[in-house]
Amino acid sequence: MIEWIVDDYRTNRIRFIGEFIAWLLSISCSLIMAFTVPQPPLLLLYPLWISGCILFGCAAYSRRSFGLMANYILLSSIDLIALIRLL
Repeated sequence: MIEWIVDDYRTNRIRFIGEFIAWLLSISCSLIMAFTVPQPPLLLLYPLWISGCILFGCAAYSRRSFGLMANYILLSSIDLIALIRLL
């Protein structure tokens, strides 16, 4: 696993860093949600979710993964609509 991570980093550092940041955003959102239920700060969470999904989508595009890219485009769109409705 370590070799795979190092190889991924060497192959495309920008994508690797983007995915790592997206992963941190995802974990952070989950923790914030878990600790603030039943009143999560959605105005904070939605932009973070959208940012993470966009980063994951860009990484999927870079990897030529249609399924993941389509998934993250859809998730970004759903979260953007929810954010707009919240505002």
